[in-house]
Amino acid sequence: MQSVKIKSALISVYYKDRLEPLVELLKQHNVTIYSTGGTQAFLEEQGAEVVAVEDLTSYPSIFGGRVKTLHPKVFGGILHRRDNTSDLSEREQYEIPAIDLVIVDLYPFEETVASGASEADVIEKIDIGGISLIRAAAKNFKDVLIVSSREQYDEVVELLQAKDGSTDLEDRKRFAAKAFDVSSHYDTHIFNYLNSEEQVFKQSVREATPLRYGENPHQQGTFYGKLEDLFEQLNGKQLSYNNLVDVDAAVMLGAEFEEPAVAILKHTNACGCATADTIKEAYLLALSSDPVSAFGGVIIANRTIDLGTAEELNKLFFEVLIAPEYDAEALELLRSKKNRILLKQKPVELPKKLFKTLLNGVIEQDKDLKTETEADFTTVTKREPTAEEKKALVFAAKVCKHTKSNTIVLATDKMMFSSGVGQTSRVDALRQSIEKAKSFGFDVSQTVMASDAFFPFPDCVEIADQAGIKAVVQPGGSIKDKDSIEYCDAHNMAMVMTGIRHFKH
Repeated sequence: MQSVKIKSALISVYYKDRLEPLVELLKQHNVTIYSTGGTQAFLEEQGAEVVAVEDLTSYPSIFGGRVKTLHPKVFGGILHRRDNTSDLSEREQYEIPAIDLVIVDLYPFEETVASGASEADVIEKIDIGGISLIRAAAKNFKDVLIVSSREQYDEVVELLQAKDGSTDLEDRKRFAAKAFDVSSHYDTHIFNYLNSEEQVFKQSVREATPLRYGENPHQQGTFYGKLEDLFEQLNGKQLSYNNLVDVDAAVMLGAEFEEPAVAILKHTNACGCATADTIKEAYLLALSSDPVSAFGGVIIANRTIDLGTAEELNKLFFEVLIAPEYDAEALELLRSKKNRILLKQKPVELPKKLFKTLLNGVIEQDKDLKTETEADFTTVTKREPTAEEKKALVFAAKVCKHTKSNTIVLATDKMMFSSGVGQTSRVDALRQSIEKAKSFGFDVSQTVMASDAFFPFPDCVEIADQAGIKAVVQPGGSIKDKDSIEYCDAHNMAMVMTGIRHFKH
């Protein structure tokens, strides 16, 4: 392996933390250090002797620090090939010192955007010199080691300690790959911030968590993202691929409710959902919808889990519980099952775009952010829904929006009785929903019906009527809407249309 003893280093970093051990090591090996501005001042405070880049280039930092290192004596020192006679001759001719190590920590562009800063402030955090240094050093990894993030400092210290201040070609190539990851990630976020016209799909997520497996044990799985930004895990084993898919569905449904609410999900569909005056009452109502499917499910609550609620929850085997807070006694009880996953949800704004791989590409869409209220209802029948029915239609429509198509949801104003999910026929979805509700002893005549898409024929309202259901919400839009409306009018049913379809494939 081609070993290179580090004799000189260029250091230019935004954040100075974590750098001290690396600086101390460079001092021990008598490495010549070049630097600028605030980094230079910090290094000198650490007792390091520093050659100012301005002295090397005979050119000052200009334009408020926008141009500091962009000079042939800097980039020539990084990019010249140590085994090329012509390069070595030119380096000597122009008195360019060799630079063996480049340490850069870029301006915090992502953090500045996330802070809600003005465009002017964001633009100033687009690093030019730093990103150029990273690319130059990474390109010339045959001779130069590039450290492109403060996250790498500890690893570099261990490497240089183990190899007495030297690096091998394999080391430098590995860090070059990390550097191009850093630079491509950085540029992707800049592009997505500035872009408003180009239909180009660019995503870069550098944080990766290997999962035990994917949907099935023979499939590998990885989660990319910062899950800790959204949840604090208080108990249990690592979230699995399927857990994460269900948790995502639970978070989306849970966000629909302001009043105390609980939803129980299985395979991304709600098998129970309810609101009440207390979170305990909401849980018991949600559980009663389908206590069989609730076994091994994912539960989300939008209020603190108190001891009384925890005592009820503890009677059920479930995989995951999500809540904004837990009382101490409740948490102690729920932690009695070591594998039970308890998540404390943090108030984080979620992305408004959705994407997934498909065939040989990717599809992307806006998140479905439309939730209908009574103001969105247009009554198309002679009979107007009662006030109680309208509240029930709003509740049913919320659950229906988050249920796999084709779907029908039967509900009151506070509780989902049942749903028919993922059926190839809306008639099948309705029949499934009715039979399921009856199997748990519910009287479906107390419910209203919500459909995620229009009725192409009047058969669904006929079946609903025969079951005693008297109020329906659906988007409308079928060329045969009139047939369904006429049936409702003839049988004293109320129907409202929203004009919004909620397919969920």
